[in-house]
Amino acid sequence: MENVHLVPEEEDDDLYTGYNDYNPTFDSEDLNNDVGFQQAVRTSHGRRPPMTAKYPGTAIGGRPIGTAYGSRVPVGTAMGRPMTGAVQDGAARPMTAVRAAGYSSSIARGSVFDPLGQSKGPAPPLERQNEDTPEEKIKILEKKVNDLIEESCLAHAHGDLQLSLEKAKEAGRKERALVRQREQTGTADHINLDLTYSVLFNLANQYASNDMYTEALNTYQVIVKNKMFNNAGRLKVNMANIYFKQKNYTKAIKFYRMALDQISNAHNAMRIKIMQNIGVVFIHMGQYSDAITSFEYIMSENPNIKTGFNLILCYYAIGDRERMKKAFQKLICVPLGIDDEDKYIPANDDPHANMVIEAIKNDKLHQMERDRKALAEKYIMTSAKLIAPAIESSFAAGFDWCVDMVKGSQYVELANDLEINKAITYLRQRDFKQAEAVETLKMFEKKDSRVKSAAATNLSFLYFLEKDYDQADRYAELAMSADRYNPAALINKGNTVFVKEDYEKAAEFYKEALRNDSSCTEALYNLGLTYKRLGRLEESLDCFLKLHAILRNSAQVMYQLANLYEMLEDPHQAIEWLMQLTSVTPTDAQVLAKLGDLYDNEGDKSQAFQYYYESYRYFPSNISVIEWLGAYYIDTQFCEKAIQYFERATLIQPTQVKWQLMVASCYRRSGNYQKALETYKDIHRKFPENVECLRFLVRLCTDMGLKEVQDYATKLKKVEKMKEIREQRVRSGRESSARGRREGSAGSGSSSSPINTPPLRASVSRSEAKYSPVLQQGRDSGQSNHGTSAKGERLSIKLKTLPGSNEPYEASTQQEIDASYVDPLGPQMQRPKTAARKRTEEDEFADEELGDDLLPE
Repeated sequence: MENVHLVPEEEDDDLYTGYNDYNPTFDSEDLNNDVGFQQAVRTSHGRRPPMTAKYPGTAIGGRPIGTAYGSRVPVGTAMGRPMTGAVQDGAARPMTAVRAAGYSSSIARGSVFDPLGQSKGPAPPLERQNEDTPEEKIKILEKKVNDLIEESCLAHAHGDLQLSLEKAKEAGRKERALVRQREQTGTADHINLDLTYSVLFNLANQYASNDMYTEALNTYQVIVKNKMFNNAGRLKVNMANIYFKQKNYTKAIKFYRMALDQISNAHNAMRIKIMQNIGVVFIHMGQYSDAITSFEYIMSENPNIKTGFNLILCYYAIGDRERMKKAFQKLICVPLGIDDEDKYIPANDDPHANMVIEAIKNDKLHQMERDRKALAEKYIMTSAKLIAPAIESSFAAGFDWCVDMVKGSQYVELANDLEINKAITYLRQRDFKQAEAVETLKMFEKKDSRVKSAAATNLSFLYFLEKDYDQADRYAELAMSADRYNPAALINKGNTVFVKEDYEKAAEFYKEALRNDSSCTEALYNLGLTYKRLGRLEESLDCFLKLHAILRNSAQVMYQLANLYEMLEDPHQAIEWLMQLTSVTPTDAQVLAKLGDLYDNEGDKSQAFQYYYESYRYFPSNISVIEWLGAYYIDTQFCEKAIQYFERATLIQPTQVKWQLMVASCYRRSGNYQKALETYKDIHRKFPENVECLRFLVRLCTDMGLKEVQDYATKLKKVEKMKEIREQRVRSGRESSARGRREGSAGSGSSSSPINTPPLRASVSRSEAKYSPVLQQGRDSGQSNHGTSAKGERLSIKLKTLPGSNEPYEASTQQEIDASYVDPLGPQMQRPKTAARKRTEEDEFADEELGDDLLPE
């Protein structure tokens, strides 16, 4: 009983009780110290009964003699064979009754109990396969070919077309080496045709992806001509696709039809796709009747959205009104094969069902269904807008017919969108006063939120164009209340606030629009302009740099960047951006003139002349450019060339006497005094009270000894006297008015407060002009002018007084009418800004364009 252990009863029912307890009877490690067990082994208890003499040829002496302390020694038989069950080498034979798992007849007494054979050590390593055998080499090579094909496909999926082609070529080389190795080993009958087909097919695809059409066609020909490849004729579809890309439409149709003949009717879906390709090729060839035949067959067998849309295009091309209507009716009846949206709406309070619906609401299948529905709606909308003017006598009647058809179909919600598109079409035709368009949009104010938001957005934009900012603000608010996440509505609201010069609030609306749609370029552009008005030039620069990363070829963005760098006093960066702009709009005279101005500020007169001259070639009516070029030629002593520019300025501004005086001055400086005299006389006839002209006439007539000198001198004295009288009257009038104001303020005393006249605010008008080619420019005070540069002298034209009688004509004094370099430190006139066609502040807006982008997706 000392070896018997009873499990005590525990009061608490422990879940893990008994896992660590075991019966010590099964403890094999203490068997050598167990007295009871050793006594049983030494005695006859538990032994098998002794062997009997039933075996022939045995005797009593053949039995083993054993004692309680010794092992039995078997006695041999007459034939010398040991007894059955005898143990060799004196090992004790275990008793059958107490033999346990792991015991062996060859184990000596006292050996360690090792049922799992752990004392023998680890198992010997497996024998390595011999890779030198031909079969093993062939298997390894096949695996390498398959790996190369897989790597080629993965590289193509990642967009690395060059790497995919290299892997495909390497797979082809190894596959040919594999075939040669099989032929050498005499196992050519076991060539893997599937592997050969895969290598050639992948190689042809990679050739086609890399636009190596000739090599791709040759590879496809190898596959098609090999009769051992099953269903290789289907690859003629791929060959036809290549011919289509090469615009070899005749061969494309030939191969499509060959592929169609080799595909059985069991593969109807494949046949339908090939028929659709044939119809598309006929459209490119202009054979609309043949295309209609293919599309009508598809619509009768297995109708789909794309084929129905292509059929409408063909009917529109041939001008068949009735068949256009029938095709449109077929299009809106095409089944989409998708579930109803109500399926994804929780119907009860079952949490398990709601979890399932939430899980499948945005899964891949539902996304595919949404994409298919969106594509169908796009085709239906495009078809309606296309055929509406053609199926009826007027655009409105045709659109109304399309709306009625859509209302009776599964696309009922598209009817409202079609109505909005009808109104937008009027607006795109610049028919802003069309009452029907406005009434159509206003009709949706009581519709659901999505349609209401789209209609209110368009109305807000319409009123903004008409400068009715109160109505524009009202409808922008309505659009925002219907859909707060509509970026177009937020932009329109920001624009209405911008024109009221509340730039901080406008910036908040633009930021909110960007938070709702980070790809909204209009909001980002307007935000940059707002920061520019607020003087936050660095933040404005960040906005336009982000916008440039999205719109790489936007001329407006490039110009704004150049203007900002100019305001930040970084002319080199400004020139760099303007140079990029000239690559987008090389014929824009405004940009070229701005480049000339920047180079002139830097003191580079040759580059400035080049860009000013290019600007003059494209737009020869810019007064500031003409003025600069004329001054440049006078400074370089080419007065004869300056004459043509001042004459053109005279044609542009015939009422400005200074241009005609400059023409006469150029004649005088070039030594052509007779022509100069005639020009001054002509100026005197047009402007008889011009003092400068009369002074030069007196001077020229005196030096040339002409008789008219006395008449011109008399006229000069008379004009000067009249000028003095007018100046005295002006001075006396100013003094009397000033005296009256002083007396009035003194008489009023403190009885009444002065009236403060409110400052005039810059009114902002909306211009119809778009950028083409004039750029959107911010007319800020920070822009550089055409005054004197700190780095060098500027060319400028100055009208100077008549020289004294004892001075020569060519004397460079402050009394001449001349054009020359002017000392930067001396008094001078600032030339006007280079602006061929000025734009108003509102033209800098990138307003929301009317169109489908204003409709919520």
